Amino acid sequence: MPQIILAPLVIEAAGTKPKRIEEFAGRVNSNHETVSVARMISPPGWEEQGQCPEFEEITVVLKGTLKVEYESGMLEVGAGQALVCKPGEWVRYSTPGSEGAEYIAVCLPAFSPATVHRDE
Repeated sequence: MPQIILAPLVIEAAGTKPKRIEEFAGRVNSNHETVSVARMISPPGWEEQGQCPEFEEITVVLKGTLKVEYESGMLEVGAGQALVCKPGEWVRYSTPGSEGAEYIAVCLPAFSPATVHRDE
């Protein structure tokens, strides 16, 4: 039988300003270890440490612009666009624009603090 997820679980986020993470499916809200799906609501001026995760991350930007730094450059991902980061790729996310950003992050396997490997 299909399972409905009635509401996301709000998870504390890393970064310089409060970012709202609403996990719909993943290790915390639905006990999924193979995939996580979360909506991120990121304020203007938010940034987090760089990371080199063990998981693939697919990000779909719904509103605003997400800035993504990687080892040899930087990308700006706007509303209606998506980004794929492969396991082992160093990235750093931020929302420097005046409107912040709202986006969906899908991680395969599911996001875990133990496998994200944030810079110190």
